[in-house]
Amino acid sequence: MDKSKFAFSKQNYILLIIGVAAIVLGFILMGGPGSTEAHFEPDIFSFRRIKLAPAICFTGFLFVIFAIMYKGKNKQDQQK
Repeated sequence: MDKSKFAFSKQNYILLIIGVAAIVLGFILMGGPGSTEAHFEPDIFSFRRIKLAPAICFTGFLFVIFAIMYKGKNKQDQQK
């Protein structure tokens, strides 16, 4: 098979994996114990769960979009 017919290159897949890992990390950081009727958990309003984790997820989504749109330089383009 001719590699020029593939939609993504190896770089695209590496960038996609990095973006997905950032999204997963953001969701992991959002996790934690929840509040119930009997017990209020003040940790649900922590900086990590309210600001840091969504920012990491958003950055990961932007990185995935970049990875999809990224078109690396081909060896043929460099020779011209």
